[in-house]
Amino acid sequence: MNIPSSLWVKTFPLIPKIFRGARWKIDTSEKVLYLTFDDGPTPKVTHWVLEELEKRQAKATFFCLGKNVQAHPTIFNEIKEQGHSIGNHTFSHQNGWETSLKDYLNDAAEADKYLNSKLFRPPYGKMTWRQYKALQQQYTLILWDVIAGDFLEEATGEWCFNNIKKHATAGSIVVLHDSEKCFETLKVCLPLIMDHFEERGYGFERLDG
Repeated sequence: MNIPSSLWVKTFPLIPKIFRGARWKIDTSEKVLYLTFDDGPTPKVTHWVLEELEKRQAKATFFCLGKNVQAHPTIFNEIKEQGHSIGNHTFSHQNGWETSLKDYLNDAAEADKYLNSKLFRPPYGKMTWRQYKALQQQYTLILWDVIAGDFLEEATGEWCFNNIKKHATAGSIVVLHDSEKCFETLKVCLPLIMDHFEERGYGFERLDG
């Protein structure tokens, strides 16, 4: 399978230079990856992810939608109780390029009523410069170094795993999704990712503000 031209698996180097205030990768020589999961919590899917992480005593970061936390508070509490970190992913999965500054910040604030987190990741990685500057005053902005592409309709678990295998290095922030749309792909790629990097001496840690 070829990588679609619209997907940068490895973040284009110029972008972090523009948005310097965001975290794209953790500067470390230690063998550690930072797995992140967007768009949950989701019944069944998030439970499965938590079980996979617990098997390996691994930690991760979950960028949750406020509306999903509102709907599934028990699952959200399980994420926290198991020692993972939480990030704000807006209340309703707002596209910053299509949303006014006021509406975007209000949506993030609505999510934070349920999340109470100082970490923020914009859905689709899309935010305007004004949104970026305003968000910086309230949150630690977390983007990514490598994205699996598990949200693509044509993606397979093996293909997503190979994306991570090829591009992730020490300190990489890796994007996956604990959503129903991505579950079949995630069930294949997540164990492969963790097996591969564990065999090479890597651990998996959470991000903190």
